[in-house]
Amino acid sequence: QVHLVESGGGLVQAGGSLTVSCVASGGSFRSHDMGWFRQAPGKEREFVARISRSGGTLQYADSVKGRFTISRDNFRNTVYLQMNNLKAEDTAVYYCAADSSPFSSILPEAYDYWGQGTQVTVSS
Repeated sequence: QVHLVESGGGLVQAGGSLTVSCVASGGSFRSHDMGWFRQAPGKEREFVARISRSGGTLQYADSVKGRFTISRDNFRNTVYLQMNNLKAEDTAVYYCAADSSPFSSILPEAYDYWGQGTQVTVSS
């Protein structure tokens, strides 16, 4: 069982930056690929970024490519999402998730564990 807790959300102006973090406990962080998803009001949860167990393979949604960076620290059991040049459409609850399977996936149903989410609001 992996317990995930996100932090770092908040209110930021369009064009600004924000970094959200997710700390894992209770399981083997290094045995999981990690992903970030987001969900805006009235919309489906959508994939944002994914990082492999070693941190060597990264994957991004087209909507955030070039603006967001996912990273992880396997000693601190933490995954980060650095968000630059934020836009109003980035406003959402951001969730981190852990995937124990050997297959890379951007589908929410592939992930075994989820955090409670952190709100990111971008004002225009």
